[in-house]
Amino acid sequence: MTAYGYFDDANREYVITNPRTPLKWINYVGTLAFGGFVDHTGGSLICKGDPAVNRIVKYIPQLPAGDFKGETLYIRYRRGERAGVFSPYFVPTLDPYDRYECHVGLGYTRLVSEFYGIRTEVTVFVPHGDQRLVRDIRITNIGTTPVDVDAVPVVEYTHFDALKQFNNADWVPQTMQSKAHWQDGNRLVLAQYAFMNRGQAENLFTSNLPVSSFDSDRRAFLGENEYATWANPRGLSQLELNNSEALRGDNIGALLHHLGTLQPGETERLITQLTQAPNVDAALPGIRTFWDEAAVDAALDTLTAFWDEYLAALQVETPNTSMNSMLNVHHPRQCFITKNWSRYLSLYQLGLGARGIGFRDSSQDILGVLAHMPEEARTLMTQILHVQKRDGSGMHQYNPLTMIATVGDSGDDEDRPKYYGDDHLWIILAVCGYIKETGNFAYLDEVVPFYDKDRDEQPIESSTVLEHMRRGIEFTRSNVGAHGLPLLGFADWNDTVNLPTGAESLFIANLYGAALRELIELCQHLDHTAEVEKYQGYYDEMAARVNEHAWDGAWYVRYFTAEGQPIGSHTNDKGQFYTNAQSWAVLSGFATRERAQMALDQVHQKTNTRNGIKVSVPGYDGYDPEIGGISTFPPGAKENGGIFLHINPWVMIAETLLGNGDRAFQYYDQINPAAKNDKIDEYECEPYVYAQNILSDEHPRFGAARNSWLSGTAAWVYRAATQYILGVQPTYAGLRIDPCIPRDWEGFRTTRVFRGATLNITVQNPHGVSKGVQSVTVDGQAIQGQTLPLFETGTRHEVVVVLG
Repeated sequence: MTAYGYFDDANREYVITNPRTPLKWINYVGTLAFGGFVDHTGGSLICKGDPAVNRIVKYIPQLPAGDFKGETLYIRYRRGERAGVFSPYFVPTLDPYDRYECHVGLGYTRLVSEFYGIRTEVTVFVPHGDQRLVRDIRITNIGTTPVDVDAVPVVEYTHFDALKQFNNADWVPQTMQSKAHWQDGNRLVLAQYAFMNRGQAENLFTSNLPVSSFDSDRRAFLGENEYATWANPRGLSQLELNNSEALRGDNIGALLHHLGTLQPGETERLITQLTQAPNVDAALPGIRTFWDEAAVDAALDTLTAFWDEYLAALQVETPNTSMNSMLNVHHPRQCFITKNWSRYLSLYQLGLGARGIGFRDSSQDILGVLAHMPEEARTLMTQILHVQKRDGSGMHQYNPLTMIATVGDSGDDEDRPKYYGDDHLWIILAVCGYIKETGNFAYLDEVVPFYDKDRDEQPIESSTVLEHMRRGIEFTRSNVGAHGLPLLGFADWNDTVNLPTGAESLFIANLYGAALRELIELCQHLDHTAEVEKYQGYYDEMAARVNEHAWDGAWYVRYFTAEGQPIGSHTNDKGQFYTNAQSWAVLSGFATRERAQMALDQVHQKTNTRNGIKVSVPGYDGYDPEIGGISTFPPGAKENGGIFLHINPWVMIAETLLGNGDRAFQYYDQINPAAKNDKIDEYECEPYVYAQNILSDEHPRFGAARNSWLSGTAAWVYRAATQYILGVQPTYAGLRIDPCIPRDWEGFRTTRVFRGATLNITVQNPHGVSKGVQSVTVDGQAIQGQTLPLFETGTRHEVVVVLG
């Protein structure tokens, strides 16, 4: 296997040492307010706000990995008789390198390379709370003789309407223009805009050093009517660029800097900024600030301090180094990214306006950030509740800038329901998780409008957060099918099974049960006795229906069609067994202990592989319009019998609930991307973040992962690992410690900040058990039970938990 990089836990980085990765690997910078991603060879996709309607940099993920994408840097050098041009990012010139490193950091990417005796170090980041992309470039002569160096950073722009860039090749190029604005004599701010945005939203590219010449017309820079290439632009064969101000066409920003002669060991520092403002005058104060090297240094320090505080909320020391790498650095970072970007923009979700923020997606993403940024999570929860309807159902997705929501793909089929049967239930888990984390019960009384509008587009009704949750429960209870089980709607969590109207979903039944358990626990704490009794009645009613109709003899079925035929049954030829029907029967508490163990044993036997647990078996081998999108994939891919990683943590949690720590950790370890770092040629995706899916053993490419970063896998594996395997669980009364670990672990340590107090927790396992707390001491004093008392903000405490 080829080595592509390593984890540097001390510096909280993953370091790529071979740029020829099997796929493009990325890192996120900034936020949805201003930011995007940077790939491992320096290309970027940057936007301000919605990437569909205010995109700045043109990045086309479908292009070959060695092609220019969005941004690059050229170095032109002469050392004695030898001269040349290369990119220190490797792409697009593909020169042989002596050293190449891409440091994937927390909110920054640092590219370090050595070519032809020249060392280049470039740190790419968006300053915390600011709206500009900074590239801090340091070029050093590491040779033994002087070298003359020119540096040419380049960015290629896209039309702000990302979709129109690709589907209107007449109007778009007619609108694109650039104009040079000289400052202080020889500093250049190069403005670019679509004509209708002039004076309103101009993209500005600038640097801290004198600019000798520039180009903003791609045709002029590449030369030969663009029969020259990004690997060898003809503009760089000239002493100076063309000073082209694009009046139409493909706009770029290329700034030529003569850095002069660098003596051996000498370094020159060049800082570029890419930002957007109404015009140059409005942007100049911020631009001047970041022309200053000290301001750039301070901004990077501020970014580091932000991540110091964010990660300090939960740190672990376990016997498994891959688990430590993920839980201490990369996994909470991925959860932060999914909370911020939802499914908006990645190498796979192209941000062309089809998705936005998902009701279901973001309700789950919240679960991964509650320990680290609970108030930001609350803000997002409130926004999601705005797109819940008065009947309790949820709009499937929405644009966070306009708050216009849609029913998603369910609007495409005339003969199918226009709602997803599960969306509205996920927010109950998120709200209850937030209150357990913070103790902010007042949030339940916050009044939030429902999505339904009158003729003037004003909300028809508003109600409390608690009432929103009640409406969600009542919607599911009121929309049931022939067996008294919840109607599927257009789909449940598995978007690709789209059965005709009248189908019933066991996933929704179990999610409804889990949501009811959350509400029952909340109402008990609030002393709402009548509601406890009501919801317990609802719960018992659904549990009886699930166990009466859905038990197939050795496992639970997944669906019933409108005609009452089971799917996920031994009577089916394809799709005979679905993992989610088993795990969620345990998570809901509907399964008896005996049935729970039988069902999970069937998961282990039927759908588990060395690379993770499959959605179902066997895969559908041909398109079937009656079952829908699942059959558009070949067997072993995505939802059609693929390893859909999102489902794996639900099985982990289910196993811990039965006390099976060895199996729970086995499932955790076999999908941990850090544990795949030594088999990247098979796995292919970034080893520092979770992917959405892996091709299963029903597919010839078994083990290949895709769709990294923006996946609900992140939040749920984080929850499974920290709250169920390590067992550090927020409750309304305090932090409960209930680990379920491998029996051969001697213990572990974790530091957890909970409601302002810092708890250093040591778990000891002298008897080699998986589960069961024998004793708990706090600051040397024994306490009763497993729930720690609440402590004053700012205090630190030592907790020792002995298993036995």
